[in-house]
Parts: sequence; structure tokens; C-alpha cells
Amino acid sequence: MARFAAVDIGSNSMRLLVAETTEDGKLLRLAEDRQVTRLGESVFSRGLISEEAIRLTEEVLTRFRLTIGGFGAAAVRAVATSATRDAGNQEEFLTRAKQALGAPIEIISGIEEARLIGLGVHAIWPQEPEPLIIVDVGGGSAEFILMDQGTMVEGYSRPLGAVRLKEVFLDKDPPKREQVHRLQEFIDEKLELVVRRLGGRPFARAIATSASAAAIVCAVNGIPRSARVEAEGRHATLEQVRTLYRELMQSPIEKRRKMVGIGPKRAEILVAGVAVFLRAMERLDLPRLDYCGAGVREGIIADLATRGAVTDSVAMREGQRRVVEVFAKRFGVDLQHARQTAAHAAKLFERLRPLHKLDRSYVRLLEAACYLLDVGHYVSDTGHHKHSHYLVAHADLPGFTATEKQLVALLCRFHRKSMPASRHVELLHLSTAQRRALELLAAIVRVADALDRSRDQHVTLRRCEVWGDAVVLTLEAGEGKDYALEEWAVERCSTAFRSVYDKALLVARP
Repeated sequence: MARFAAVDIGSNSMRLLVAETTEDGKLLRLAEDRQVTRLGESVFSRGLISEEAIRLTEEVLTRFRLTIGGFGAAAVRAVATSATRDAGNQEEFLTRAKQALGAPIEIISGIEEARLIGLGVHAIWPQEPEPLIIVDVGGGSAEFILMDQGTMVEGYSRPLGAVRLKEVFLDKDPPKREQVHRLQEFIDEKLELVVRRLGGRPFARAIATSASAAAIVCAVNGIPRSARVEAEGRHATLEQVRTLYRELMQSPIEKRRKMVGIGPKRAEILVAGVAVFLRAMERLDLPRLDYCGAGVREGIIADLATRGAVTDSVAMREGQRRVVEVFAKRFGVDLQHARQTAAHAAKLFERLRPLHKLDRSYVRLLEAACYLLDVGHYVSDTGHHKHSHYLVAHADLPGFTATEKQLVALLCRFHRKSMPASRHVELLHLSTAQRRALELLAAIVRVADALDRSRDQHVTLRRCEVWGDAVVLTLEAGEGKDYALEEWAVERCSTAFRSVYDKALLVARP
């Protein structure tokens, strides 16, 4: 069984999960840890993560590192969410956090956060009736996820986290009527996009995740906080949530802390959290919410398992393919050409493995790049490769890590004109190994693109063989067609190919 570790650095708390995944996809928990850090308090009020919060984060991550080391995880993924995304001192925070954990910290987008939450829920409740909607109200943001067959179909992240809203709107205890009114107006404004996109749809089930959701379900069902595990699978109706919200609004903090199912720290921010859940239920016509304890951590574990962190799985997963196809289509890319180019690239990668010796996981990045090479034409035909790089580098591509997205963007940048070189500032953040991989992959992308130069998918790559000092391609054209244009395009790639592989690139006559 594969063993993985997941670290979630949230706006309210930090969480660790070390787990094994079985062959049938089940998740076996080995170790868990959680610490309230309230990173978001200073970020949402002053724009910076406070020194006190950074020091606490370092202490917690050092503890996490010791736990992870004791289990020998095959892979570790650590992500930071809303508060870190917004923090003006995020670079300092990430540097110190990385040193404490002993592993890179990745700031993920709200859409990637939504995808991971969806994966986490599916990992725990895989046989759910679908389509279903998941509502997660964290410390800095709220995610709304439409799931179908275990995949996120649509995902939205809104700045509606409980810590954020408490810091911005609720500085009185209990909150004043005008404060609650402004809070509700803000929630409605930020929910409008979600309601417009998801409202009116029939959902087989509505699932609530996050600690705020757990507190709600525990409170309305009389479950003590110490027995929170019993909340799994229990539900809260719209009327129960509405009644709880009225009680919380009218109660001072000391009374909220004594309520069943609500901890002392959660009581400080729960008014805002319940306000979001309640309004989402009202606007999306959700009669009840079923609680699931899964979240980003479980999603990371499931994602590491399915992306093949310890296997030779190569192709883009269905979710990744959907993401790049939707993005490419938005910018007018010819999807038939993109698919053909991706297929050529995958075949070339495999046939050239004796030369490049790269891990097969790079095939996903090759395929993604082939879909996105031409998005820059939407901006301008002149220098479109540079525009493609910019658009991809700054896009939300859920399913791809930050490093993977940057490599895909760089493959778009170097699919034509000059090859990667030390003068290119875009490469400064890459390691030596990543630069070498980029060079090897860029050469393949150029050849793959050339093999459909006519853009009518009539040329087939029959063979790719290494003959001494040359790589020889054998092509076949469709009936009534020839491959003269593709042969010319391949020839134009030969100089760049030789500079990387030290081999001539030839097209053989059948």
C-alpha cells in the first residue's frame, strides 16, 4: 500500500494527515494532527501574517515534520490557502514554513482548493448519489463544488471564510444589528455568481464540510464536541440552521462557548460561518446539509495516489483533460489539432525514453502543453508563444500543482523560436534537473506540433527509431494526401532537436 502525507495550512488552522491508500482506493489513517493558528486574523485586518502566527506555524510544522518522518511517507504535499494567498509577506512566511517542515509549501488557488475538497469527500463517501453539491466554509474562503461521478464539474471559491468575515464585519459581541445587516449584504453579493451558475439545479445530496459545518451539525443534534466523530453522516435542516443562527447572533461569546458541540475557539467565529451556510442553503434551495469530515487533506492523499506518485501512470487524468480542454476552448484553440499534437507528443516521449530518461509522469505535462500552445493567438498572432506562456502561468488549472503549471507554461513559451537558455529570466526559479527536462520536452513538443502542420490530422507517426546518430521518423499520410508540409516542418525543428538530443532528426521515405 502507498503511504502519503498531507499538510493543509489554512486561514484558521493547520492540519496534518498521514495515510495509506489501498488498491481498491480506501484511505487508512495512520496519524492526524491539528492546531488553530488564526493566520487570517492579521491578514484580513492588516494585510500581513503576524510574527506571532509565523512563529506558531513554525512550531506546528516542526511537529508535523517529526510525525511524517516516523511514517516514511512516499510523498508529501503541503498547501497553503486563502490567508497566505492574500498576505503581503507571503514570501517570508513560505521560506520559514518550508524550513520548518522540510518540504516545499505550495499556495493553491481557490479552485484547486475546491477540487481537493471534492476529491476528499469522494474518497470517504465514494458511492454517493450524484450530482451532488459540496459547501465548505473555511477560515478565509468558502468553496462550492458540483461533483458528478467523483469529479468536480464546477467549482467556485468566494471570500466568505469565517475568520475573514468576523474580522471585517463583527467586532462587537454579540454583533450589532447593523453589523449583521452589512455581513448579510456582503454574503449575498459574493454568492451571486454561485447562485447564477448553480442555482435551480437538482442535487441528489448537499454535503457540508469544514469545522464550522461540524459545529453546526453537533449543535443541532446535541453531540458533544468531544464526540465530534459521531457527527459524520448526520445532517442539519434549513430550519435547524436558521434557529441556530438566531441563537448565536443573540448570545455573547461566553454563552456560545458553553453550547453543546461548539468549542471555545470556534465560538469566536461561528456566527459568520453559520451565516454563510444559512444563506447558501436559502439561495441554492438546499433543504438540508449532510456533514462529511473530509476536506483538503483527504483530497491531497487521494490526488497523490491517483496521479501516480509511486507508479508509472502517465496519461492526464479525466479531470485534468477537462480543465485544459475548457481553457483551450475559451481561447479559440482548435481542439482536434491539440488532441492530435498531444497524441504525437506522448508517442515521441515513449519512443525517445532511451535518450531522455525522464520519468513518465512528464507525459501529462507534455499533453497539457500541446492543448495550450496556441492560446496566445487570442491576444496576438505576433509572439503568440509568449502570450501563451503568460496566460497559462496566470491561469487557474485545478489538478496541476504550481510547479507543474509553470512547466506547462514554459513548454508553451518555448514551443517555437528560441530554445530555453540562461538568458531567459523565466528559468531562474527552475532547478538544474527541471531546466534539463524543459529542454528535452520542448524539443518533443516542437516535433509533435510539426507532425500536424497541415492541421487536418491526416498524418500518422508510424515509427520513431534511433539509428546511430539520428532519430528517424516514419510517417504515413491519409488516402489522397501527402506529408510534404509535415516533413518540411520537422526539418525546421531539426536544429533545436539536435541541440538537445545530439542526434539528427530525419523523416524516412517508406
